[in-house]
Amino acid sequence: MISLKIEHTKDFMNKLLLGEDFDSFLVKEAVIATFTTIQLEGSRNLEFYTPEEQEALGTDCAYVRWAEVKPLCLQMIKGKKTPLHFKFVFKLSEKNVEKLLRQTGLPFTTRDITGLFFHIRFDSGIITCITGTALNIFTMDKSLDQEWDQMVQRFLQKLQLDYQEL
Repeated sequence: MISLKIEHTKDFMNKLLLGEDFDSFLVKEAVIATFTTIQLEGSRNLEFYTPEEQEALGTDCAYVRWAEVKPLCLQMIKGKKTPLHFKFVFKLSEKNVEKLLRQTGLPFTTRDITGLFFHIRFDSGIITCITGTALNIFTMDKSLDQEWDQMVQRFLQKLQLDYQEL
């Protein structure tokens, strides 16, 4: 787990809310405090969908994607006043977890991993990003944590977002 402070809030917010770079992340939770506080649970209500639609959603159907809820979050955040605070908890899709495991050769399977998480918090004008991992197994091996931390840092670098480790 690492904690990163984003250097340029406006650049980060533009990429998060107006760009497509974060769109494939799954949303576990979103909390936005402006004139009221909105809390969004990212769990998808599968009863809303026909069996065919559920099948089309694929293996990551349990959570909504950022692209699906981003317009709603943008609506809450945009305006002349800065939000009091917000928090987004993103989860890496199963497809991307498989890709990470293949690329790194780590000794885990997707069944071993509950989730690879990316927390984004805004408070007092500062954005911090915190990584996290959750496993279904007990292990002293921290290689997955380290690879996930490095992957998030590479992702932010690719987006040309400056940060410092806290």
